[in-house]
Amino acid sequence: MTDVLGLSDKGNFDWARLRGLQYPALAKLAFYRIFVHAILAVFVAQIYLPKVGITWLVIWITVLAGIHWRGTRIDLSLADADRRRVTRGEFHKQATTAILSGLAWGAGIVVFPFYGTPGDLMAFMMIVAVLVSGSVFFYTAAPFGIICFSTIISLAAVLHLGLTGMWFAAVATLLFMIVALLGTVEVGRTFLSARFAEAAVSEKEQVVSLLLREFEENEADWLWEVDTARRLRSVSPRFAFALGRPQVEVEGLPLLELVAGRSWASGQFPASLHDLAERLKNRENFSNMLVQVSILGEERWWELSGTPMRDDRGRFTGFRGVGSDVTEQRKSSEKIAFLARFDTLTQLPNRLQLTEALGEALRYAEQWRTRCALMMVDLDRFKSVNDSLGHMTGDKLLAQVSARLKSLMGENQLCGRLGGDEFAIVIRDLGSTDEVDRLATRVIESLSEPYQVDQHTLYVGASVGSALGPRDGKTVEELMRNADLALYRAKDAGGGEHRRFEPVLHASAEERRQLEVALRKALGRDEMELHYQPVVDSRSETVVSFEALVRWNSADHGFVSPGKFIPLAEDTRLIVPIGKWVMRKACEEARNWPEHVKVNVNVSPEQLLEPSFHEEVVEALAATGLRPERLEVEVTESIFLRDASVARNALEQIMALGCSVALDDFGTGYSSLGYIRKLRFSTIKVDRTFVQGAAQGSAESLAIINAVVAMAKSLDMTTTAEGVETEEEAELIRNLGCDKIQGYYFGRPMASHDAQRLFSTQRQIRA
Repeated sequence: MTDVLGLSDKGNFDWARLRGLQYPALAKLAFYRIFVHAILAVFVAQIYLPKVGITWLVIWITVLAGIHWRGTRIDLSLADADRRRVTRGEFHKQATTAILSGLAWGAGIVVFPFYGTPGDLMAFMMIVAVLVSGSVFFYTAAPFGIICFSTIISLAAVLHLGLTGMWFAAVATLLFMIVALLGTVEVGRTFLSARFAEAAVSEKEQVVSLLLREFEENEADWLWEVDTARRLRSVSPRFAFALGRPQVEVEGLPLLELVAGRSWASGQFPASLHDLAERLKNRENFSNMLVQVSILGEERWWELSGTPMRDDRGRFTGFRGVGSDVTEQRKSSEKIAFLARFDTLTQLPNRLQLTEALGEALRYAEQWRTRCALMMVDLDRFKSVNDSLGHMTGDKLLAQVSARLKSLMGENQLCGRLGGDEFAIVIRDLGSTDEVDRLATRVIESLSEPYQVDQHTLYVGASVGSALGPRDGKTVEELMRNADLALYRAKDAGGGEHRRFEPVLHASAEERRQLEVALRKALGRDEMELHYQPVVDSRSETVVSFEALVRWNSADHGFVSPGKFIPLAEDTRLIVPIGKWVMRKACEEARNWPEHVKVNVNVSPEQLLEPSFHEEVVEALAATGLRPERLEVEVTESIFLRDASVARNALEQIMALGCSVALDDFGTGYSSLGYIRKLRFSTIKVDRTFVQGAAQGSAESLAIINAVVAMAKSLDMTTTAEGVETEEEAELIRNLGCDKIQGYYFGRPMASHDAQRLFSTQRQIRA
């Protein structure tokens, strides 16, 4: 029992280390112990406060607090005991806390009940039982301290009960103490056995780990040995298995003949096998040599190490070594190397390999005073394939594109994939610039041919931008940037074009960059303003609404055309905060107009697809007090090319508020009669190209306008004709049945104060 209590160190076990495994548990319970003792001390104080007096209770609680504060510090200092040895002095310090705590509680047990009632005594005895029981069950890591504490407070209870003549209660308390002490020893023994088992398992795990580590560090799949004639001897079973033959069959055969396979007769060995033969011939040590061998007709890779053997007289007797089959590791390494340099989808060289090839081409051009070229190829209309048919179909299409590109490559030409639908071609040792033009033409023509993918016939085109090195760039970065600028120019031209890099493109790119920087600051500088173009009733020619048009007067660039900064804002997603400002400002200024006049606000697809678009409209209406019926949101058909379901949901939400929605530029791009039927637009705006075409007598334009008007009336929608500039055009549109007219004939975009003055003028005329 003394070893359980920690009073002796019997046996050969490291008891100090074992206590190091026990005592960290005390650190985890230190705060719980001081908390429980504090609660019970408060209960005692509550019971005896009117009877003993506050002075003695404060002294008693202070002493108890000091003891447990000291004990908590000792327990916390043992938190790292599992990583070190616990000294005998630390053991004694921990036990001292239990003894002092027992004495403090014992003093209270002996003295306080003399001043209370029998009921108070019973409550105190219950507290004593809780202290003893809790210590036995929760502090098994320190059984000696538990016994000391339990014995002291139990004897104090027995003493008080004996002094007051309560002999039966004293005997019962004594029996409770004996049971508690026996339980403490038994629980401590169980806890100690568990720690013994854990320590043994830990030690075994360490031994096993050590053996495994030693095995892994010195592992060799098989041993091999040859004599002075390089014939095998003492062939191990594992080596015979690696050779694919029985031991008796390979014993005494030449090693090189066995591993050379069919190439033995021709003498055309791999370079690594030649190296092995030279090492064996020269009797040189070698280590971890990779050798390509042929085993039963299968190409494999071995890693061999060998050392020459000598007898007692120093005479050479052969070679002995170890080897392992590393074919799978070699394949994995080759696969990793392939993945690092090739695109997994198209199997073409990736960006890394292309930049390396371009760098090599530039170095070659500089060394030999030649030229090289880089061509950027971007697919046209590829995004619509992805959006409509999914990424799986898009990936299959890219695989076919890569095959066509690869078939076009000639000598000194390398094509690869940069990412997405963008490819590049590196031409080394360029003969003439016409070669770039001819290749670009072949690329565009080839990639524009129809594709058959999963029973779909797909059409995409290609745009090409090129730059010559070192004329257009002496580094890889410069050449790629300049070819990219040329590609942007080809895309801007409508696609299906090839453009060479020109120095003026740098100026355009720099202007765009500066414009973007200024645009990011425009709202903060209050450089934006709204102009309003009137929309009139085709019959009465009275103003029924204004279309809000944003204008930018930059402090750095002056007045910037909307055709210039709106596309830039959409590309950089600055259109979202700009559109939010336009919505709020237009609603605010529309409050100054007559109640029957609406305000039309254009909404970009980027803004419409924002999850918070609906909330932005609600905030604008609430902040300005504009009735929802006076706000009309204008969208273009391009919203259906993005996430059509999200766009439809956003429009339905603002329609539910009472706002109306107009479809702008109808018929000029992607048109879906299904969405017109489902969304129930309030207005369809006929594009100005049809208006001008009708004014010039175009039968097609007249037919389109008639069809739109008829369709709108059948769906209970109104129509607005845009771009009306003359009286004749206005009369024509009126006769064709359009409900509203917008154009320079009735008013150009004007500032807000001019728009408000327009109503004042109308009132004066009517007066």
